[in-house]
Amino acid sequence: MAHPLAALRRAAAQADARTPDTRDRGLDGLRALALLAVPVGHWLLGGFTRSADGALHNASPLGALGFFAPVSWVLQLLGVFFLVGGHSSVRSLERARARARAAGGDGTGFAGWLWARAVRLLRPVLGVAAVWALLVPLLGWLGVPDDTVRTGSVLVVQPLWYIAVYLGLTALTPLCVAAARRLRGWSAGLLVAAVAVVDLLRYGPWAEAVPSWLGLLNVLPGWLFGYQLGVLWAQGRLGRPAARLLLAGGGALFALLLLAFHYPASMVGVPGAGRTNSHPPSLLVPALAAVQCGAAVLLRERLGRLLERRPLLWLPVVVLNLSAMTVFCWHQSAMLAVAVPGAAAVGTVPGLTGAPDSPGWVAARLALLPLFGAVLVTIGWFTRRFDGPWTAFSRSWKAAAGTAAALFAAYALGVV
Repeated sequence: MAHPLAALRRAAAQADARTPDTRDRGLDGLRALALLAVPVGHWLLGGFTRSADGALHNASPLGALGFFAPVSWVLQLLGVFFLVGGHSSVRSLERARARARAAGGDGTGFAGWLWARAVRLLRPVLGVAAVWALLVPLLGWLGVPDDTVRTGSVLVVQPLWYIAVYLGLTALTPLCVAAARRLRGWSAGLLVAAVAVVDLLRYGPWAEAVPSWLGLLNVLPGWLFGYQLGVLWAQGRLGRPAARLLLAGGGALFALLLLAFHYPASMVGVPGAGRTNSHPPSLLVPALAAVQCGAAVLLRERLGRLLERRPLLWLPVVVLNLSAMTVFCWHQSAMLAVAVPGAAAVGTVPGLTGAPDSPGWVAARLALLPLFGAVLVTIGWFTRRFDGPWTAFSRSWKAAAGTAAALFAAYALGVV
């Protein structure tokens, strides 16, 4: 039997050899880091409490452990996600338009390009929703408390808002490209200004007279900022001097908002808190995104060279990029696959079903992360077929999956 390390080295060498010289390893590495932060962030910043009837309820260490707030600054890497997404979308759209011109078309190719990207993103979402449509009644039949099933459903659908936002930004790519050419860096700066104006209205002395829905106006500019930076980057308009400015300016604004204007320190929602930075985004979101994006641009070339020299580091980057949607859609299910049986068999398990209110919980949760990861790999082995074209599924199976997914969506929207 081959030694595991030798087998790993062979796999790394094969992945390295199959990678085209034109592949931007630095960009792939940044995407992998941002993707890895999603499950780690949710596994560390989310927990459970177990009620007297054995049901699990969502909880967060952020409510009791204030020192956890800075952890959310590192693990909430949506700025890098959108930066890389904007950059990749510009390059992908350029290739689609070139193919359209080569085929004798008008050279736009936008509709087909957008449809292909939407299908690629929505197939895994449809898959996880269809599976959970079956799990909801099955778990109830197995005796799992209704509140636990509702808790699990909420956890599964919570990350999926990102897919909707990302699709919306992707549809705006031609407008973002045009704005970047016409306004250059101002195309991103104006988005920050728009978020600042809305924050001034909803948090200023006149806040009581402002309707509660006003914050929703920040959804587009708040998340579009990082994406627009990626568009500028792809056009060669975001070099190292601009990246240093983003890093310094974003850091200064972030500190000012925290210390002088008393914005909430956590980048994710805290149970019971009156304000949140992410839903909808506050000015702290583009401030942190500026820091993250500035650092990403500065580190890209160095990271790319490192991944070229170290095939063993390049291999997990390849795996993460190839299984991005599997990781994104199923990581919460992996945690639930450990927590639900644990609650039924043992009851209160430190770091798992015990209240996340002590440093001991943090230590126990860190110890459980490898187990969550192993379960996610196991789930992904079976669910990865949802990511690619559904050629192995008949039309009736596809229709059944769509119906099941719609039923789960209706159920989940009722409990979120």
